[in-house]
Formats: sequence, structure tokens, C-alpha cells
Amino acid sequence: MAKIKDLPEADRPREKLIKKGSQNLKDGELLAILLRTGREGKNVLEVAKQILRKYSKKRLLKLKYEDLTKIKGINSAKACTILAAAELVKRALKIQDETLPIIRSTKDVIAQAVYLRDRTREHLMTIYLNARNEMVWKKQSTFIGTLNANLVHPREIFTEALTHNASSVILVHNHPSGDPEPSQDDLEITKRILEAGKILGIDVLDHIIITKTKVFSFKEKKLI
Repeated sequence: MAKIKDLPEADRPREKLIKKGSQNLKDGELLAILLRTGREGKNVLEVAKQILRKYSKKRLLKLKYEDLTKIKGINSAKACTILAAAELVKRALKIQDETLPIIRSTKDVIAQAVYLRDRTREHLMTIYLNARNEMVWKKQSTFIGTLNANLVHPREIFTEALTHNASSVILVHNHPSGDPEPSQDDLEITKRILEAGKILGIDVLDHIIITKTKVFSFKEKKLI
């Protein structure tokens, strides 16, 4: 197939966009502009059409970086361009997955962890959020039993964060005793997890302790 520069000017995606407007371009032409270049043996327009024959537009926009870079013709730079363009559009149109709860306050966290109030043993729950504070995952039992700084390890927290591409986490656990004040182990665990999060670039937004009637927020008490 001919190189893009060998095509008539009216058929080149960029020139066509400038002359006729983006709304008059076909899906393959729009994707070709994002990709910029083709690969050996195929020009960018052919690569774009080939990708869209395999992936619908909707599915393409849901692919993660790792998935995109596995597609022949999409390298790291092209994957980043596609992801950035898709995210910008989603934000501009305020497109959100209605199945993802948004966590804005301690009250929102408690709504996700209310079941902990009645547990007779300590349970550590972890809430995982994306950059829009949408809950992408909730692990209800990261740890069960008396929380001990020697037993609760950051890897249990952050393995899930990396798996679900979370940008931040919130820790929640219960005190069956009814006293919401953090123990020394609670303080040490929080400190270790905060330090691990900084290394990985994942924020620990809060650690909340709940009882049947009370709540203690590390963030509100300025311990985070």
C-alpha cells in the first residue's frame, strides 16, 4: 500500500481534517492521526483500520496501557497518546462508569465499611480509588485478627493496588472493644504503609477506625 505522503492530499488524514473538519473523518482516519506513523510494510492508515477491525471503538477506549502496547503497530508513545486522548474526552464529557461509587468523605467510606461495625474480630479492609476518587476495588478482608505490625505487610495492600491500577488507597478497620483510639500497632502499621505508598507513588488518603457507634479518622486527626 502507498505511503501516506504518496496519497493525494485530499486523502491524507491530517490534511482532510484541516480542510473538512474532524467530524468528516472516518474512524480509521482519526485513529491514524493519533498513531502518527505506521509500521514496516503498512502505512499508518492501514494500521489504524486493521486495529479497528479487531477492536471496536468502545473496547479500544477501555484497554489499558499494557493491552495497547501488545497490539502490533502501537508502541509506548502511541499507547500514551491514545490513553491521554481518551481520558481527556471522558473528562470533558464527564463520562463516568455509574457502577463505580465516588468516595468524597469519611461518610462515603463508612457506607462501604458499615458491615465492620458488628464484627467480633478485627478486620482490615482496603478501598482502592482511581484518580477521580472512584472506587475501583474493595478488598473486604485484607487481614483478619488482632492487627499486629509484624503481621500486616504493605505488600498485601499494594499488590491489589497495582493490579487494579489504583492511584490511592483508604484503610479501614474495626475495634470490637468499642474504643476507636488507635493502638501503637495501628500507628506503626499506618506509618509503614504510608512509606511504602510514597515509594510506589500510591497515596494513602486515610486510615479509619470504626466501632459500633464511633469513628476515628487519621486524616481528620492530622496523623496522615
